[in-house]
Amino acid sequence: MDTHDTTGTLEEALERLHASGPERLGRLTNHAPMVVEALTAHGRADAVHRWLDLYRPKLEDFPRPFAAVTDDNWRAALGDPRRAADWIAHFRRALAEHPWRDVLAAWWPRLLPGLYGGSTHPVIRVGHAVRALGAAENAPRLAELAHGLGYWAARHHPVSGIVPLPAAPDAARSLDAVPPVDDPRGGFPDRLAAVRRLPRWAGDVTGPDTARARLTELVRAATHRYATHGHGEETMLVHAATAPNAVLRTLPSLPRELWAPSLHAAWTASAAVTAMYAPAEPAAFVPVPGHTAQEVLDMALAHGDEHVVKLTDTALDVGDERALAAALRAIELSRPLTPN
Repeated sequence: MDTHDTTGTLEEALERLHASGPERLGRLTNHAPMVVEALTAHGRADAVHRWLDLYRPKLEDFPRPFAAVTDDNWRAALGDPRRAADWIAHFRRALAEHPWRDVLAAWWPRLLPGLYGGSTHPVIRVGHAVRALGAAENAPRLAELAHGLGYWAARHHPVSGIVPLPAAPDAARSLDAVPPVDDPRGGFPDRLAAVRRLPRWAGDVTGPDTARARLTELVRAATHRYATHGHGEETMLVHAATAPNAVLRTLPSLPRELWAPSLHAAWTASAAVTAMYAPAEPAAFVPVPGHTAQEVLDMALAHGDEHVVKLTDTALDVGDERALAAALRAIELSRPLTPN
């Protein structure tokens, strides 16, 4: 269903948004760049500025510089949210001097261990930026990649000490086998720190083609699972699907030797989110036959919530009836975006 927007609307929207920071209130992610890319990718450029007008109260000014990131000090600057503006400036310079795929290939393995910071939103933003650049390369889209990579570097947060558990043969049953955290309280960082055990699904995969196939399987399984488990936390469980899908979208622009490590990081992210927000019991799956992908997208857009739009974007990538049912479930569970 993806279409290439030739109206210039995405460029206009990104230029409008790049005066805003990657977060608000010191911790909540700016989702607007991801949503406008999703809308234009699926042929709804006509709705972009109207949606942005609704979302505008959630935007904050771009943060002030703190201390420049350089080739000599970047390691010390990883994971320092005070350095968001500095990191974005660093990637703007890098992308002005080198092809964007070379910059991505150099930084992906450095950033991948910290995929879990910012509730996985930074890698999701990068995935949207890479899809946009794959369709057309221009200054606003390159700047958006700089913003995404800079946000990821500033919120870089590794996880460690997770005990591997036996996994089922497929992604869906392995997600079913994820044990919930013992103390499901607090926000994302608190719950992430409580993740102690995860199944080691696909841990033996080393070949790039197998990695891509398994990652595709994971995205499908996590999207399908939302239809029956999304009520555990209607917003945060979206990321169990959208984070691995961002990685999947990025694979074709990366060296093949990075595909297997990307799968492993994406699995850990999806499984960790599953552990952090698992409901006590699944809901019954309710089929919703008769809806086309375009109809579901239009319903998500009318609803307006940023996570609903982004899960619908992933559901359209998966493309089957159960994935569309997951998007409709998100519409049912989530609060609509309304004018202030």
